[in-house]
Amino acid sequence: MNPALAFLLAMTFLISIGGLFLLIWALANDQFATAQSAARTIFAEGEEGVVEDPALSSDARQAMQAQRDAGQHQPDTDELEFRIEADRSSRVPVLAWTASSVLWLLLGSLFGLLASLKLHLPELLANEAVLTFGRVRPAHLNVVAYGWASMAGVGVGLWLIPRLFKEALVGGVYATAGAVFWNLGMVAGTVAILAGHSDGLEWLEFPWQIDILLVLGGALAAVPLLLTLLKRRVHHLYVSSWYLVAALVWFPMLFITGNIPGLFSGVEQAAMNWWFAHNVLGLWMTPLGLAAAYYFIPKIVGAPVYSYSLSLLGFWALALFYSQVGMHHLIGGPVPTWLVTLSIVQSVMMFIPVLAVAINHHMTVAGHFRLLLYSPTLRFVTLGAMMYTFASVQGSLEALRSVNVVTHFTHYTVAHAHMGVYGFLSFILFGSIYFVMPRLMGWEWPYAWAISAHFWLVFIGFGIYFWPLSVGGWLQGLAMLDPARSFMESVTLTLPYLEARSVGGTLMTLGHLIFATHFFIALLRQGPERQGPSLLWRRLQSGEAT
Repeated sequence: MNPALAFLLAMTFLISIGGLFLLIWALANDQFATAQSAARTIFAEGEEGVVEDPALSSDARQAMQAQRDAGQHQPDTDELEFRIEADRSSRVPVLAWTASSVLWLLLGSLFGLLASLKLHLPELLANEAVLTFGRVRPAHLNVVAYGWASMAGVGVGLWLIPRLFKEALVGGVYATAGAVFWNLGMVAGTVAILAGHSDGLEWLEFPWQIDILLVLGGALAAVPLLLTLLKRRVHHLYVSSWYLVAALVWFPMLFITGNIPGLFSGVEQAAMNWWFAHNVLGLWMTPLGLAAAYYFIPKIVGAPVYSYSLSLLGFWALALFYSQVGMHHLIGGPVPTWLVTLSIVQSVMMFIPVLAVAINHHMTVAGHFRLLLYSPTLRFVTLGAMMYTFASVQGSLEALRSVNVVTHFTHYTVAHAHMGVYGFLSFILFGSIYFVMPRLMGWEWPYAWAISAHFWLVFIGFGIYFWPLSVGGWLQGLAMLDPARSFMESVTLTLPYLEARSVGGTLMTLGHLIFATHFFIALLRQGPERQGPSLLWRRLQSGEAT
């Protein structure tokens, strides 16, 4: 075994060992002993049965509460007052990361739409080097992955930290400084890609010198998590805490390893590339999304998560099984067969955490599905959780050699990647932001129609994007396997599906424009002021319970 491959496997081993040590610590500190009672730690005393969605109008919230439970509830006002202080402590860093992410979402959407159009309109802006597909597409990927998804995920995580640890955020200024460094890295990296300077590896296109800024920004963002964790007022760590801590431990290991210059070359570099690309999805973005889902779904419906033991099983199974699944992207390549087979086995074993998470999320909502008619936040987050289940099962099946031989090198894999990053993570982040912003700004969302328009545009648009691209990709793979058909035939048959992709992408981009406009109107406290009960301090002043 050559040194580079040994190093890669050693990093994978360290990730698993780190998870094992966390498991031992959890067992030694009774993190499993509290069982289902631990699921109630995110609720104030007397709060169960109370629905909560700050994106709702007063009338809609009352109707939602009547649908959930018409009984009287008297939550502990001391706990509710602490949440006001917690939100104030995280306000500046959360807004720094979240507002930046929304701007990057807009830019990434425009890059993505342009790249999509070029697949069936290759002459479009072909005379401008900066706007060629080979530059616009990686710019889209990196802007969406690190600008939108990562920054929004960190912002939501920073908001969750004081609520989970029941301690005001400590060291928020470090996270705010981290947002500055991260944005500088994003600007420099995007300009570098558009100027033709790239490291040439998917998900790792930013030149490694620029990646140092992202490392500094991420490290600073992790400081408040660690400082607040040390001062926490709770003995038991709710499952969302585990996901957040793990994400901020795993990502630096992945990102630094993937960007060490000169360490990997040739086939080893390809192995490292897909080790990183898959793990940044499964060990960075997935924990951020699941941490939010495990908090917001129970809070909105007013019921503890269905099975707390199952939630912990899902976390530890993810930690133990995910780190080696990326090699199935190299099936048929010049890499050791045992390495690919190990990856396939690990991919199939991912059914365990996926089913654990799926059962938990969906059974928590079961019996309260009518609340989806009222709560826009619940619609986004629940749909995102459903698409996590779909994307994960699809990924495990796609790792099988019999399926991979058809889908490899086709648009099917592009559709699958978007199901994970957009269908799962982005939908959960949209819902999370709708929940968080009124708490931070003391200003309700001014236009309910804008939230509905955003949801339906991105939901319908993504459906038009995903399903035709999946069907077209599968037919493309079958055509490439047919010796009687030319390669060009496998290309031309995808054109109508690529055109559908652009139609869907246009609707999604329009939804993002509405979302961003609405976001900054609320951020600037503009638009009509609504005096409903979603603002926590107004409820306390009026004596109304929630």
